Amino acid sequence: MKKFLAKYGHVVATFAFVMTTYVANRNCGYIFHQPKLPETAKRLRKF
Repeated sequence: MKKFLAKYGHVVATFAFVMTTYVANRNCGYIFHQPKLPETAKRLRKF
């Protein structure tokens, strides 16, 4: 596992950053539930 993280850790971190940015900029697909965003994720919003 250490070799995997050493080799592909930057890819995993980049994917996590991109997904967090994507989720911060879209609404929930369900009608009754919109989870609270952490304050650190709100900094990634584009509007």
